Amino acid sequence: MNIEAFRDYCLSKKAVEETFPFDEVTLVFKVMGKVFAITGLDNEEFSVNLKCDPEYAIELREEYEDIQPGFHMSKKHWNTVHFENGLRDDLLIKLIDHSYDLVVAKLKKADREFLKNL
Repeated sequence: MNIEAFRDYCLSKKAVEETFPFDEVTLVFKVMGKVFAITGLDNEEFSVNLKCDPEYAIELREEYEDIQPGFHMSKKHWNTVHFENGLRDDLLIKLIDHSYDLVVAKLKKADREFLKNL
């Protein structure tokens, strides 16, 4: 999956916005104002930080060399996923969805209800 397909997929999800809160090269995707994906536009290799359940994160890191502890993030709750080294698109979509769903699950009840009704 290339960066354009990644961006399109993230933006296709409910209530997602893309922002550059840190600088002009760090692209951040948020759902209802909460971060679920971060990527650097100036990186030599396209990789994304995605939120992940801690136990699942360990499993993924053990199974795939292209999934590593989150760079500049909580190593417990975030993975850095290298998108262009051979991971299947269906796995990448699953990981994006997992990150998005984890963030949505932590939203206030009113925000979850709002999102559900979009």
